[in-house]
Amino acid sequence: MKIAQTNPPKSSRPVRVVALGGGTGLSVVLRGLKEHVARRKKERVQRPIADLAAVVTVTDDGGSSGRLRREYQILPPGDIRNCMVALSKDEALLSRLFQYRFSAGRGLTGHNFGNLFLAALTHVTGDFAEAVRVSSRVLAIRGRIFPSTVSNVTLQAILENRQRVHGETRITASRSPIRKLMLVPRKVRPLPEAVQAIRDADLILIGPGSLYTSILPNLLISDIARAIARSRAPRVYIANLMTQPGETTNYSVAAHLRALQDHVKPRIIDYVVANREKVSPVVARRYRREGATPVTVDVAGSRKMGVKVLLGNLLDERDKIRHDSARLARLLLDEFLPRAAGK
Repeated sequence: MKIAQTNPPKSSRPVRVVALGGGTGLSVVLRGLKEHVARRKKERVQRPIADLAAVVTVTDDGGSSGRLRREYQILPPGDIRNCMVALSKDEALLSRLFQYRFSAGRGLTGHNFGNLFLAALTHVTGDFAEAVRVSSRVLAIRGRIFPSTVSNVTLQAILENRQRVHGETRITASRSPIRKLMLVPRKVRPLPEAVQAIRDADLILIGPGSLYTSILPNLLISDIARAIARSRAPRVYIANLMTQPGETTNYSVAAHLRALQDHVKPRIIDYVVANREKVSPVVARRYRREGATPVTVDVAGSRKMGVKVLLGNLLDERDKIRHDSARLARLLLDEFLPRAAGK
């Protein structure tokens, strides 16, 4: 089992990386990888990533994103906004601006500036995907961002108690285990650019993030799952650090993989990257009170499903438990770029 190295990653040629997900998990991955993206063709320092693309889920129906979705009939901008901040050149300034939440004002309270910016630009351009492209150029982000679809899709879950739950917010709030997840409507057209980015990728990353509300919504789009299944690139699932009450209570890494395989066929995961660093007792107790525990890494169970396991010290406990962006990026590049470059 390998652990992240401190030496800079090496590759015979720059490669193309695509990362799929949503929520804060995808932003963590992008934040670490953007430091390894070639900023211009003739730069003196050789960087291993020629192109970094994010494919983002668009099923959020809560908070500011949900309000804008209902009131203005646009796709939820929140996860896209987080990715823009993560990939921006001046993240400190842009984060303060785009994450600024209005605390007063009729109709403004609770909205993020970045969400309003994307909503306004969608109406100016007449197209959400075009609004994302334009704003990405304006903000000079180090990468590309694609919604997985521009269709107005919602989530539906069948729980173990046979209850049928509609909408991401209600699914997240449910405490009964999830038996099956579906998109409504079932047949959804992906954004063509998102599918092409997957086809062109030398390395495909999935996760981390909420299994049923951030990861699977992208993979339930059949053309996206098919593009991943047909790819010869290494396909890597980045395991969550903590379980989520209701959604993944008592889930091990192998249980996460099993849920992915139950919903998406054929198999689309070659490797899983998981944390082996222990959560401190104080932080663990705080999370336990909320119903969350560290995800158990059962190497044997994962290998039985044909998935190779890569472990590293990836924990960041400074505020909330998150993956350490820099260490995660180094582990991914050290391990997978030689494979990707030789694809």
